[in-house]
Amino acid sequence: MSQIDRHDHGSASESPAIDDAQAGGTEEDDRITAWLAHGERPIYENRWVTVTMVDVQTPDGERFEHHKVYLPAAAIVAMVDEQDRVYMMWRHRFVPDLWNWELPGGLVDAGENPAETIAREALEETGYALTSAPEHVVMYEPMIGTVTSPHHIYIARGVVKVAEPTEKNEAQRTAWVPLDEIPALIAAGQIANSGTLIAVQHLLITRSR
Repeated sequence: MSQIDRHDHGSASESPAIDDAQAGGTEEDDRITAWLAHGERPIYENRWVTVTMVDVQTPDGERFEHHKVYLPAAAIVAMVDEQDRVYMMWRHRFVPDLWNWELPGGLVDAGENPAETIAREALEETGYALTSAPEHVVMYEPMIGTVTSPHHIYIARGVVKVAEPTEKNEAQRTAWVPLDEIPALIAAGQIANSGTLIAVQHLLITRSR
């Protein structure tokens, strides 16, 4: 099966309904400004990325081909301890050639639930095991205009160290970072990963509440 067919964008239970008043109109109203896809053809495909051209029509009637990129789904976890610290990894990303603090996470394997992904990735990358059910915060699309790659964010407040990390290519160093220090790291550009930004800002917002 190609990647075009195998993305899971979440069940209805993960996407609560928004009434017409909140959404600003009915589903029929929304379709007035929907872009219409008349067809799609792959131009490059492997296990990691699929690039297609979509025959698309915009609301004003213009019709043209538009690139669409499919990437695997991913899951990210913010592990928080009793001292209000979050476990982070200082690592290099060769594509933008930058160093930044990130949270554990990785790609969702075929047939795997994202909650299973974060448990597996946390153990592999950090040596910590989750001791309670993680909280699912959100599923989001990081580059929604061109790329589809569902990213799931989780918070885990119960973890225990059970082993040394088996994944040796992920981090230069790791640290339990106090949440109070997160805003300064963001301001300094030391957190650049979108999933990490969403997760730590969620922690800061909910803590202030």
